[in-house]
Amino acid sequence: MKKVIFTDLDGTLLDRFSYSYNQALEAISLLHNKEIPIVFCSAKTRAEQEVYREELNIEDPFIVENGGAIFIPRDYFLFPFNHHKATKDYLVIELGIPHRKVRKVLKRIKNEVGCHITGFRDMSVEEVARDTGLDLKFAALAKQREYDETFKIEDTQEKIELALAKIEEAGLSYIRGGRYYAAISGNDKGKATEILIGLFRRKLNKMETIGIGDSQNDLSMLKAVDVPVLVQKLDNHWEEINLASIYKVEGVGPQGWSKAIKELIGG
Repeated sequence: MKKVIFTDLDGTLLDRFSYSYNQALEAISLLHNKEIPIVFCSAKTRAEQEVYREELNIEDPFIVENGGAIFIPRDYFLFPFNHHKATKDYLVIELGIPHRKVRKVLKRIKNEVGCHITGFRDMSVEEVARDTGLDLKFAALAKQREYDETFKIEDTQEKIELALAKIEEAGLSYIRGGRYYAAISGNDKGKATEILIGLFRRKLNKMETIGIGDSQNDLSMLKAVDVPVLVQKLDNHWEEINLASIYKVEGVGPQGWSKAIKELIGG
């Protein structure tokens, strides 16, 4: 039976701090040899993901900005399907609203509440690099957001809670990761995964889908696949995820990712 891999990036395929995928290279070669698609499903931007796709010789569709959009290489699916726009390289299915609209809402809330909201777009490349641990190249790519805005709120707890409540009142939602939040509207990793699974079924007929993640933010993707896999976090524990069928693999980040592929796909 054909298989398709859906994977998170940070803390899963990529090391949480060094962003290295070296420990997963052998498993990626195994997937290439068996012609098994590797679909990125991540908070990272299109620009960031394109670098990893090129470096790892991956030519499959990918899901950006927490399910903000699906980028499908032209001629990948040789049948017509609904999409929202076409670029030189991709057919794009959009679930999220444009970045500029998210920014507009955040700016209004910042003024209403009188709090200090700072988005990636407000920061220099150097500031993003210093805050995130990304190098300057990837910090610049992380700023190129199209369907969400990464931001931080530096203020009293009362103002932080008020700003977050107003974000939801405005019809947006937010995801928290460390110091930062992602403001989104319509972005859905699970729905994006389901859409792609439907397209792959039209292409491959019978198939099995495997999803690999490390955190609660991956839950909707993991719920959408046949075999959900959880790798360990830095202190060698698995995040608490309410999913009965979850396959927990030992190994942090790319080490666990590699082990999962070898166990589920075989040599």
